[in-house]
Amino acid sequence: MQGWTFVDDHGTFRLENPHRTSYLYFPLVNESGLVSAITPTLHGDIKTGQNSFLTPPVSVEDLHSSRAARNFWVWIEGHGAWSATGNSAPQQARRFTEDDEAVVLEAGPLWHRVSRERPDLGLRATVTNVVPAAGDAVASTDAVASTDAVELMRVTLTNISDSPLSLTPTAAIPIFGRSADNLRDHRHVTSLLHRATAADHGVLVTPTLSFDERGHLPNDLTYAVLGSEADGRPPRGFFPDVEAFIGEGGAFDWPAAVVQNLSPSHRPGDRVDGYEAIGGLRFAERTLQPGASADYILILAILSPSHDPGELLARYGTAARFETSLARTAEYWASRLDRVACHTGERRFDRWFRWVSLQPTLRRLCGNSFLPYHDYGRGGRGWRDLWQDILGLLIMSPDDVGETLLGHFAGVRLDGSNATIIGREPGAFRADRNDIPRVWMDHGAWPLLTVDLYLDQTGDLDFLLREQVYFKDHLVERAAATDEAWTAEQGTWQRAAAGAVYRGTVLEHLLIQHLVPFFHVGEHNIVRLEGADWNDGLDMAAERGESVAFTALYAGNLRRLSELVLALAARGHADTPLAEELVLLLDTLGEPVASDDVAAKQARLGAYFAACRHTISGRQTRVPLADLARDLAGKADWLTAHLRRQEWVEDGAGHGWFNGYYDNAGRRVEGPHPAGARMTLTGQVFPLMGGVATPEQARTIVASVDRYLHDPVVGGYRLNTDFGGVQLDLGRAFGFAYGHKENGAMFSHMAVMYAFALYRRGLAREGFRVLDGLYRHSQAFSISRMYPGLPEYVSERGRGMYPYLTGSASWYLLTLVTEAFGVRGRLGDLRLCPRLVREQFAADGTAAIDCVVAGRQLTVVYHNPAGLDAGLYRVAGVRLQGVEVAWVPEDGAAIVSREALAGLPAGETARLDVTLAERTRSPS
Repeated sequence: MQGWTFVDDHGTFRLENPHRTSYLYFPLVNESGLVSAITPTLHGDIKTGQNSFLTPPVSVEDLHSSRAARNFWVWIEGHGAWSATGNSAPQQARRFTEDDEAVVLEAGPLWHRVSRERPDLGLRATVTNVVPAAGDAVASTDAVASTDAVELMRVTLTNISDSPLSLTPTAAIPIFGRSADNLRDHRHVTSLLHRATAADHGVLVTPTLSFDERGHLPNDLTYAVLGSEADGRPPRGFFPDVEAFIGEGGAFDWPAAVVQNLSPSHRPGDRVDGYEAIGGLRFAERTLQPGASADYILILAILSPSHDPGELLARYGTAARFETSLARTAEYWASRLDRVACHTGERRFDRWFRWVSLQPTLRRLCGNSFLPYHDYGRGGRGWRDLWQDILGLLIMSPDDVGETLLGHFAGVRLDGSNATIIGREPGAFRADRNDIPRVWMDHGAWPLLTVDLYLDQTGDLDFLLREQVYFKDHLVERAAATDEAWTAEQGTWQRAAAGAVYRGTVLEHLLIQHLVPFFHVGEHNIVRLEGADWNDGLDMAAERGESVAFTALYAGNLRRLSELVLALAARGHADTPLAEELVLLLDTLGEPVASDDVAAKQARLGAYFAACRHTISGRQTRVPLADLARDLAGKADWLTAHLRRQEWVEDGAGHGWFNGYYDNAGRRVEGPHPAGARMTLTGQVFPLMGGVATPEQARTIVASVDRYLHDPVVGGYRLNTDFGGVQLDLGRAFGFAYGHKENGAMFSHMAVMYAFALYRRGLAREGFRVLDGLYRHSQAFSISRMYPGLPEYVSERGRGMYPYLTGSASWYLLTLVTEAFGVRGRLGDLRLCPRLVREQFAADGTAAIDCVVAGRQLTVVYHNPAGLDAGLYRVAGVRLQGVEVAWVPEDGAAIVSREALAGLPAGETARLDVTLAERTRSPS
């Protein structure tokens, strides 16, 4: 079937007959916190949080099962009722038989338009929706930029016949006006709280109270549906309650008010109390001449007490003001997406990549919640999501990231665990959304990866020496015990014995997150799995489960920490202050613990936990950086050797890979098995990424993963082989049908991290294959059935699932920019180490990337006149703004000093031309 096509370089795409594909939705968001989802038939919802839904909350199944949607009805004299959004019972009935409506969708960052044409009725309707972005100040009286919690909707009706048409338009937007909890919990009772008022331009609903998980609280929000004609004229009447609008026996898709062309039930000033509400706006009857059009503007808003509906009408309430807002919003998003853009030999990929680069921003604004596939989400971002999303932010918009990073370290506990829910405000942490005492063992590893990128991009190495508090609540010993002495009155910051809030350096926080896991091992001397790791579905092995995969990542991180400590020493720092309790875990500096002695390691960790159970002394010891680096490197070396020796498995047919886990019975999970070889992709990614796999093992892993996990039907590499049934000793993931979500789906996040790890190990062709496979599958609409971008995973049938809100986008962005294009900082300098394969270059031998490095907007253009493949070329010349610049060669790469870029004008884009030539020797 014909899929979507791009119509410009901004990423605008066009799709015919989108209503014939199920589960499609599109995000509309802004910085005010408004999040909308919209489908080709304008289903979806509008909200600012779990407790404030303007329209009824929806999950993905509601998109086709619910009759409630943004609707705009037209009663046509001589024909009857017709929905401009396709939401009438007759239109739905004709969809699979004699659907004679021509429907076209166009969408761009971040706006949505659907045109629907009925030649037999002589009418075309075009509906455009947009959520005004930050900085959109339309009215001339606005002194400052504003961001409103509003979605705007413009409906254009055009007479495409040869005769005049007499029309009566009616907007119909259901108003839910309360918490998503009330969808089942007190649905009717909470409608009794509604106070609906017919204002001059629309319907305003201000519930008296809010009933949700927070209790019975006074409500101060107003849910509004306002409307006007193109010139600002108001509707002529209203239908503010559902019961009166649909009529006895009616429904949202065939309401009496429209089908019978009833007169409006309410006039401005009227009020209806205690009923389900709807923004039913009846506009004046009019006659459209052939070729003529009429426009209607709807403003769908969630208003705080300080917001006046009249201000919104002044800002958006005419066709001209709507178009100004639409243009400014499109410009706002384009300016941000222009910061990172690629120019390769495939234009469709370059345009598709703009949507991938938008996804980290969507994740920042939405978390894992509030779009239809994420109906389990109640808001807030998880710990792992937080740090990985910042990877994308560091590539897209690195300004002021340092303060953001510093703030998030306040969520770390002294036992190496952390709060798992992060609120919108700085320093707002919770142990868990439902206060469940659970620890994910991988959480300590992610902050270093993000900080490492920050240090490379900025050179701000002293960031490691900045101080931050620690999180404290009743959970201790990684949620295995309770601090009975703790009370909520103490607050959620860790205190010293004297009562003062304790503060430690960022480096100290990172050390705790890595030293604790080194000692927190199970019977195989592997870091304990605890509640789960990256795969949340591995949640049933808390007693004896171990994660080999993330032990490998911790090993690589310990090595990187030792290198950063030495870099601090090279900058003139001799030592660093550390909590005296932490020295217990720097065992080689005092009383060493044999690394192969599980019991001794557990005992040492127990002593540390006891020392910081409630308070700590507050005293610090200055530790020489050289000694600290030596201890960390020693631990990294031991872990690496241990994993290579103990966890490598083979199938006897020439394939080998790393075991990734031990289950709750203490059994090795992966390797040869009577029912077929067992392998997880996660178990291979982190030994590659952490430098645990030897070069020979890396090549063997690639062949083994291709043999057991690659599946072109799902666009790439499955997360695991079929383990054959529920694994009660490992986790709920295996209760899912095989090929879905965490049980054997093509899970984009881990697939992209696999590509990243391959590039890191010099396997560029193999890494490209992963990235390209994801792109090829995602953009093949007839299979993936999704708009441009990356899905969280791909179903067994090939459909892209959970689009937009996936951490894989940050990793795809990171991998393409820093590994494939090879543009990355190195402690503030610029390192150019491209690994682009031959087909990524254009016909003229060039490939370019727009990016932000060292505080400067750069366009890096690689010139490959000989058409060489990755690994066969080296950097042979670098010109900045057309002038040769000094650079230092490094194994085929080029290091350009930060000082060389410092003199460039701020706010302007500089061009770096990089010439590639054949290597004189094989790459290492």
